[in-house]
Amino acid sequence: MNQKTLAAGIAAVLLIALNSTAAESEIAPNHPIEWQKGPHVAVPLSERPPNIVFILADDLGINDISTFGGGVADGAVPTPNIDRLAKQGATFTQSYAGNATCAPSRAMLMTGRYSTRTGYEYTPTRPNFGRLVAKWGNEMGNNLPEYSYDAELDATKPHYNHMGLDPSEVTIAELLKQRGYHNVHIGKWHLGNENGSHPADQGFDESLLMDDLLHLPEDSPNVVNAKLEFDPIDKTLWEISKYATTYRTSADGPDKPRIKFKPGGYLADYWTDEALKVIENNKNRPFFLYLAHWGPHTPLQATKQDFEAVGDIKPHRLKVYAAMIRSIDRSVGRVMRKLEEQGLAENTILVFSSDNGGAGYLGLPEVNWPYRGWKISFFEGGIRAPLFIKWPAKIEAETQVDTPVAHIDVMPTLAAAADAELPRDIIIDGKNLLPLAMGSGAITRKNDALFWQSGYLKVVRAKNWKLIYEGKRDKHWLFDLQADPTEQNNLADKKPKKLKELKSILAEHNKSARKPLYPSTTNSPIMIDKTMAESYVEGDEFLWWPN
Repeated sequence: MNQKTLAAGIAAVLLIALNSTAAESEIAPNHPIEWQKGPHVAVPLSERPPNIVFILADDLGINDISTFGGGVADGAVPTPNIDRLAKQGATFTQSYAGNATCAPSRAMLMTGRYSTRTGYEYTPTRPNFGRLVAKWGNEMGNNLPEYSYDAELDATKPHYNHMGLDPSEVTIAELLKQRGYHNVHIGKWHLGNENGSHPADQGFDESLLMDDLLHLPEDSPNVVNAKLEFDPIDKTLWEISKYATTYRTSADGPDKPRIKFKPGGYLADYWTDEALKVIENNKNRPFFLYLAHWGPHTPLQATKQDFEAVGDIKPHRLKVYAAMIRSIDRSVGRVMRKLEEQGLAENTILVFSSDNGGAGYLGLPEVNWPYRGWKISFFEGGIRAPLFIKWPAKIEAETQVDTPVAHIDVMPTLAAAADAELPRDIIIDGKNLLPLAMGSGAITRKNDALFWQSGYLKVVRAKNWKLIYEGKRDKHWLFDLQADPTEQNNLADKKPKKLKELKSILAEHNKSARKPLYPSTTNSPIMIDKTMAESYVEGDEFLWWPN
């Protein structure tokens, strides 16, 4: 195990924050990455642990892919490469994100631990970000209850460069490092980049890090933009975003200045270009490639080629969004083909997922169909996420797993596949999913329960019953997911015994919970059944989200 201490401190950076003081300097031109190369002579695949490629999309709605019979724009833009990946391995039909927002979910993917253990409960934000979102949200005129922002409390928080996953946490990359893997991160991280929280300090040998928020420069001759005038977050992103990346190795050390430079094209394509080089450079040794896409997260930007290829789709923002989905699907296909060309596909584990559900602030009502709710909410639409695992050497094609699983299970699953020992001195909440995927066994959890949490929003699914509790108003939503998978019928008043049972399970889970690493400073009203492009009407259901 890579022994790190709490003395390394807590560090993080919100992607919105553009990292550090050095990040404000001029962005250099693009330059080639000198990716490290493995040995010239290969160890036979049968004598080494499997390669691992984990592709993560950002804010991908469960209905954005055609695997489950849907697809963006009423199926007008299918996802054939993602569909092929799913068909060639195991499809988890009831898979969940770790959280309804990105950063806590990614922490669970890396550590296999709930936020009640890590304290990584909120998405870090830069100074004044919450103030601006609250201000603009209250000025949008869609009749929602008022956003709130606590400036005094915000002033007590650490600087955004020092908020993030505790460096003492053990990541899957650190476990794989012990097994001789060469670990490479490409894309979004959102778990910190200073004081021991950068990917290169968390077990990755190399990291091509997303250091800003634009997929292409706003004025690029090859870009089509879609701005969401009804969304305060989108307004903020367009105002502060630039187009930049950085590259760092674990040998560089945390004090070496990181030079921001322009990526070499549209992010999804550029990162895939670099991922293919990584695969080729490391074909003769076991490697772990974490390809974490920014798409289809806002700002909505697509290449002109993808925009034109998706056909006549309206409104404009949906056409741009569909084009972004096309780019993610293309990336998956290119990675699969490279593994096949290099003779690595048979003994490579290829995993695909999204960090949470599609966002309501897109103004696109079908992204999570048929499920209710959006990113940020903890209704099924906000936390349902695709999970496909392909491993031809071990997992049969067209395997379907109906057991509920979640992102906390990814880390122990990959560790088991690599025969890497889990840390003995900390509790790992996730379970190894390989017995399910191989049809050789089951998994057990206490009370058959999965948990989600963001401050006063606390959620449990125990067997087929799900409770969403919003502490700000002491409000409960109770659903029988077997009879009501789209959460239309709140049974909180009709099933008092079941409500009491799930409240007890939640209370037990939180009994020994670690306090969040830093407080929430904003409260945002999130409509459950309407997008941000619509107006709130008295009687519409909403929940309060703290961050």
